[in-house]
Amino acid sequence: MDFSKQLSETRNANHLRLRTLIRLRTLAIIGQCIAVLVVAYGFGFPLPIASCFLLIACLALLNLALRLVYPATHRLSPTMSTLVLGLDILQLAALLYMTGGLENPFSILICVPVIIASASLPVRNIIVLGMIAMVAVTALAFYHLPLPWYPDVAFDAPLTLVAGMWMAIVSTSAFAAFYAYRVSAEAGELADALVATEFALQREQHLSALDGLAAAAAHELGTPLATITVVAREMERALGDDERFGEDVHLLRSQSERCRDIMRRLATLSSTDEVHMRQLPLSSLIEEVIAPHREFGVDISVTRDDSTGREPVGRRNAGIVYGLGNLVENAVDFAHSAVEVSTACDSETVSITIDDDGPGYAPDVLPRIGDPYVTRRGRGSEPSAGGLGLGLFIAKTLLERSGATLRFSNREGGGARVVVTWPRGAMEMSDK
Repeated sequence: MDFSKQLSETRNANHLRLRTLIRLRTLAIIGQCIAVLVVAYGFGFPLPIASCFLLIACLALLNLALRLVYPATHRLSPTMSTLVLGLDILQLAALLYMTGGLENPFSILICVPVIIASASLPVRNIIVLGMIAMVAVTALAFYHLPLPWYPDVAFDAPLTLVAGMWMAIVSTSAFAAFYAYRVSAEAGELADALVATEFALQREQHLSALDGLAAAAAHELGTPLATITVVAREMERALGDDERFGEDVHLLRSQSERCRDIMRRLATLSSTDEVHMRQLPLSSLIEEVIAPHREFGVDISVTRDDSTGREPVGRRNAGIVYGLGNLVENAVDFAHSAVEVSTACDSETVSITIDDDGPGYAPDVLPRIGDPYVTRRGRGSEPSAGGLGLGLFIAKTLLERSGATLRFSNREGGGARVVVTWPRGAMEMSDK
């Protein structure tokens, strides 16, 4: 499965699930029935019971129809969700019309469908439902049946109270909807970024596993290639001086020998006896990370604090290699002429510092570095290639999985600085 397909499935998973909507509406039906019964028979207030229960029955029938037409795990499209939630607003507005309009203390519940939409629907659908709710609330402020009350007492709510209820409902809908939308949007961005991280790690692990595949291929090809080599030697003995075929036979044998040498080198890539392929000293790790970025016209220097004793040696970690490589690539992209990578270690910690002489992090971006979809921009610079802002998030996520902590800052003399620090034990034993 490619990244775009996985990302599409992740976003579709955020659509409103029918089972959730049915359960919420079932609670609404039960609550409306209890409220009508308590008002009519508990308090004895005059109430159009038949009309109220007819509206509640309509909601129940719609719920039943949805349950019968679609499976419980079905996720409604944004258009269908908007239609269903819009009908919920209209049903509740009709029920409030017969029970006092905005004078009814339950009128605040008209906010609920808008808030549900804000957590799962696009902005345009949220606006549509918000407008439906606002029109309904405005109409209820002027047109409604009297509030059920004691028969001998007239309840006449002052205009100020009605206006206050209208303002409370509208402001609550707007604030709660905005809050729910932002929380949902941030969760969606994080989910998309995590999908990108998983694909990046899988790609790096796949590249790391190629040496094993090459060794396996070399092993399988070894026997037929040996047979070809033996036959080539026999042909060379028999036809080596032949004017027509001698040159071709010599070429065949030399190429078969060359193939054997290539297969022999491939076979050693994942040998269990080659410990250095499975364990990576810190200096080798740094060289592996920066090697692909040396040919871009930026001087990359490496300094090491040798006063701390033995160099840490850990297992080769695809996540660490990819994460550090991403940080170095970012530094090279924004550097004017130089990037410095320095390492330091003691008995407790191992740290890698990456400095560049570029414009540094913009002040408004620096506090959010490492969040998904936050793109590094220097002062007056363009965003990095791709423009998605996922690079630093992926690097940060992979490095933190290995036990590291990251600190982003600007250098006093100009340029950006990233400090990656591990507990020494985590660095040496990390093999995730």
